Amino acid sequence: MYLIAIAWLYVSLMMTAAEAMHPQGTILGALFTFLLYGVLPLSIVMYLMGAPMRKRARLAKERAELAESPSLDRDQQETLGSREFRDTSSNPNPNKESQDTPGYRDEVALKQHPPHDRA
Repeated sequence: MYLIAIAWLYVSLMMTAAEAMHPQGTILGALFTFLLYGVLPLSIVMYLMGAPMRKRARLAKERAELAESPSLDRDQQETLGSREFRDTSSNPNPNKESQDTPGYRDEVALKQHPPHDRA
């Protein structure tokens, strides 16, 4: 990822130098060339490419906080939405919903009688 960023900055720096050294070019034009062709697009791309790393760091921080905190009640577990903290004592198969789960019958009804598409 950093190799692409360095190459991008190199190309935009060469464009800046060409703008500044051209007989009709100006230093102000070269500065705007560097900012608008180099720094601004690169900062957007680096921000987007760094999203998975920020997400991993955030999740690692949350897991570290959970490891230090006392046990959580049911509400907090549902808020976190983590599979690690599901209560499997009442349901031997945690991946399959039981018939006592709210909305189970609605889901079954939708599977048996799907809504008609209006085209």
